[in-house]
Amino acid sequence: MGLRAGDRVLDAGCGTGRVLPALRAAVGAEGRVLGVDVTPAMLDVAARAGRHEAGALLLADVDRLPLRTAVLDAVFAAGLIGHVAEPGGTLGELARVVRPGGTLALFHPVGRAALAARQGRVLSPTDVRAEGRLRTLLGDAGWRLVRYVDEDNRFLALAHREAVRRRSP
Repeated sequence: MGLRAGDRVLDAGCGTGRVLPALRAAVGAEGRVLGVDVTPAMLDVAARAGRHEAGALLLADVDRLPLRTAVLDAVFAAGLIGHVAEPGGTLGELARVVRPGGTLALFHPVGRAALAARQGRVLSPTDVRAEGRLRTLLGDAGWRLVRYVDEDNRFLALAHREAVRRRSP
């Protein structure tokens, strides 16, 4: 993700907070790490596991983040994009809270084909993680897709936050 010491990073849909220690290591003691999830039980597990020491835990919906605009340098989201009702809206909300030039990493530990096979469904170009559809959704939300990896053992899409475009009067 290109995180640096002092960066501010969000784990969107953090679940049990397994990634928070790695994010903390990447941004150092002077950085900020925030884990957000909509499920209280997940955040309870994260707290009991001591992951609140790596980053603050917040009960919130990723579609309505209680954060100011452009306050983050990066967002990490493992498995999130396939679980939201309106992916375009979610990507737009994540773009709102990330500064221009910031990074979004959409990750899943299983690639599209392997996941479709596990779920007994046919791989489709309309899948939210299909490269063409995802590129469009990201672009419409203010992101530029810069890396796309879809292998059996992982899925990763990295995007950069575009500069805010001003409309002419």
